[in-house]
Amino acid sequence: MATRFRFRLEPLRRLREALEREAERALGRALQAEQTIRAELERIAQQRREVHESRRTGAGQTLDLEHWRRGEAFLVVLERRQIQAFERLRDAARAVAAAREALVEAHRNHLMLVRLKERRALLHAQEETRLEAIALDELAVLRYARSLA
Repeated sequence: MATRFRFRLEPLRRLREALEREAERALGRALQAEQTIRAELERIAQQRREVHESRRTGAGQTLDLEHWRRGEAFLVVLERRQIQAFERLRDAARAVAAAREALVEAHRNHLMLVRLKERRALLHAQEETRLEAIALDELAVLRYARSLA
């Protein structure tokens, strides 16, 4: 005779759960973008090391000025790329922070409804137990009354 528990806010809970999953994916994309920029910065640093290494001359070797100028020009280009990459990294770090905050908010909203559902299910179960006890008590009273008659 027990009625089945039905949470009326279930569609909203499912929506909040979907929003939380989307926030997780957005955070993943933001972290991937940040990692890509960090890898680009590492490549630029490696190229800078290679240019500096190629410009080294041993003792007694002649200095190739044209090679030195080309290396210097390339270092200027690398420095510009590095500055741009650092700016993009700063923006990506902000995007990661915003995505992380959005995920925390989405999780909080979803968790609030999950806890509400759990509390309502518990209250429903308690009410069902109370009603069942009342019904059993009435049945016992009726049986007792019949046994006296």
